[in-house]
Amino acid sequence: MNARTGNEGLADRIRAWGRELGFGAVGIAGIELGEEESRLLDWLAKGRHGGMDYMARHGTRRSRPAELVPGTACVITARLDYWPEGARDAQEVLGDPASAYVSRYATGRDYHKVMRAKLQRLAERIEADIGPFPHRVFTDSAPVMEVALAARAGLGWRGKHTLLIAREAGSLFFLGEIYAGLDLAPDAPAKDHCGTCERCLAACPTGAIVAPYELDARRCISYLTIEHEGPIPEDLRPLLGNRIYGCDDCQLACPWNRFARPAAERDFAEVRNGLDSASLAVLFAWTESEFDARLEGSAIRRIGHERWLRNLAVALGNAAPSPGARAALATRADHPDATVREAVAWAMARQARAGA
Repeated sequence: MNARTGNEGLADRIRAWGRELGFGAVGIAGIELGEEESRLLDWLAKGRHGGMDYMARHGTRRSRPAELVPGTACVITARLDYWPEGARDAQEVLGDPASAYVSRYATGRDYHKVMRAKLQRLAERIEADIGPFPHRVFTDSAPVMEVALAARAGLGWRGKHTLLIAREAGSLFFLGEIYAGLDLAPDAPAKDHCGTCERCLAACPTGAIVAPYELDARRCISYLTIEHEGPIPEDLRPLLGNRIYGCDDCQLACPWNRFARPAAERDFAEVRNGLDSASLAVLFAWTESEFDARLEGSAIRRIGHERWLRNLAVALGNAAPSPGARAALATRADHPDATVREAVAWAMARQARAGA
């Protein structure tokens, strides 16, 4: 009996332990990502990573797991549902220009902490069974091709919006990995079931999905409101609407998300600080200390108060003209940060023009 045959039982146990920990699914991927590496290098060459220079610096370490973590022989991948079922209807919020839209993955606790802790518990369960083994846990925290690995592990397929889709769970879940020095046979990849559907492309407010399976981050609202430093390009600002942190439009349009599962994890199911329906003016009034205190333990906190205000100023500029919006903006007109001041000035001028 070879090592892989002997480890088939271990792989089954790992999947079972993952389900016990609350993961929606767990799979095993190999570490050969040659095809995905070619697409990554082409994407970088086209500059579609925008200001995320670290992606270029990491280079092929992202597509070669054994270069990132020497000794890696397979990758254990897992997904965890995050949709907060009790949150205010997403389309209703998007249709209310006075309310702030926060991507639903960020209305609860920071997924990095929750996912990493669960993956570590899974690794410890494996160690309890077989003894210490080389491993390292990741969740959106290192140069890892999460979607490619999850697709290789059979957890779903890469949709035309470039996110992972599962037939039985849609795409509203987090992904995480254990790079492992274990000789486990990889699972069979899932087949693509997007067919001729291109609803995600049509739904993208900024046209960031430039072709099926191709995303230009420089136009993506998630990138612009989270990763992008400095002023948001003026031609894109009106297209952001009231989206102040991330964007869910491509996923809201995806037919497969009628099968999306609500979060079972309390940290994701419970909406914090009313972020599913808060008004733009109320959030814009938060001081830096309030921002830090209220968003402690949230993924949002990492963008910092200035970027938070920049995003909210743009959204207030896109809101229906009102004395309340203009009054809120006026409170930040002399903000010490130049990017915030510029966004406020743009928004105030836009409010004035719309009001006239």
